[in-house]
Amino acid sequence: MPITTTASANGRLSTPRAPLKGWPAVVSVMLGIFAIVTTEILPIGLLTSIGSGFTVSDGMAGLMMTMPGFLAAVAAPLVTAVTARFDRRPMLCAFMLLLALANFLAAAAPDYWLVLTSRIMVGITIGGFWSIGAGLAERLVPPASVGRATAVIFSAVPLGSVLGVPTGTLIGDLAGWRTAFTVMGALTVGVLVMLLLLVPPLPPVQATRLSVLGGMLRGVDIRFALLLTFLVVLAHFGTYTYVTPFLEQVTHANGGLITTFLLLYGAAGILGNFLGGAWVARYPRTVLGLAAGLIAAATLLLPALGRWQAGAVILLIVWGIAYGAVPVASQTCFSKAAPHAPEAASVLFTASFQATISLGALAGGVVLDHSSPSTVMALGGCTAALMVLTQARFAARLTDPDCKEHA
Repeated sequence: MPITTTASANGRLSTPRAPLKGWPAVVSVMLGIFAIVTTEILPIGLLTSIGSGFTVSDGMAGLMMTMPGFLAAVAAPLVTAVTARFDRRPMLCAFMLLLALANFLAAAAPDYWLVLTSRIMVGITIGGFWSIGAGLAERLVPPASVGRATAVIFSAVPLGSVLGVPTGTLIGDLAGWRTAFTVMGALTVGVLVMLLLLVPPLPPVQATRLSVLGGMLRGVDIRFALLLTFLVVLAHFGTYTYVTPFLEQVTHANGGLITTFLLLYGAAGILGNFLGGAWVARYPRTVLGLAAGLIAAATLLLPALGRWQAGAVILLIVWGIAYGAVPVASQTCFSKAAPHAPEAASVLFTASFQATISLGALAGGVVLDHSSPSTVMALGGCTAALMVLTQARFAARLTDPDCKEHA
């Protein structure tokens, strides 16, 4: 696809960024999503210590995961529509500033409700930044490099696990969970500076209105992408949010060992991201279905094999490889289902993904407070298996099977 000049929301013409100068901007956007993902899932490794610090249950502490997702799901379409005529670069910077403030507020919060307030700010940031940033690759690099640039941007998701969560957990063990949020705030400020220096002006190329989003939902491919994303993300975050209590109570691992386990999980996620990125352009739903099948296998086997440390770490590696491919595969399904409205597709992807993160964390917390971590894993595995069965049952009915995999 040649680089073309497109009409912006205000009727003027805008030209995408020169390809050779686009990769530093791609890396900056990737680091922005890394900061967002790390901040969003940081409480996973610190769940027990934060809960005990405010004398709340693990399930109640799980609200730190639930609230950002719900807010992001609402913010993604609303913020994108309201700011449709604004240059995307200052919007990215504004959301990164809000994220830094949220981290510093969490670090200083004397009461749990202020921590939850900071999570509301995180949710707004996720909805705005991710909706804009997830679809920017095609505006920053040559057409032949868009797939690779998209994989780089989405490598921020497993990187948040491999570096962010284990490092945050380690800092929490050594210096307290408040220090972990402080360090995250400082890192976010650094990313803000990079965005200011490296990302070019990005005038909007298409106004994303709520009516456009509503019209997209009538497409069968979009609805199927929504369903598959809902099931696999519900399965993952309904279980992974509470992996620390599982490792503590079932595997009987100590804090240092849990950090190592999460580090290995995240490293496997990076591998899964790039393995998925190599195939996702042609086979997005196949990659998504395979990832869901591996997540189902790992979480269903954890209650039995996770009693031993070797079994737990092997299954976590499998799980990490599988989930590493999920975001890039899901985003690709959405973008291929709506090729003429990339930002609108990104908004739907972000809203559905984040809403399901929060629903999964909420459901997993309710189950955990009334049963056990093993039950949480088993139910999540059944949900992932349902996604695989759903894909196999209904894929043939699509107007364009497997997101135009034959293309």
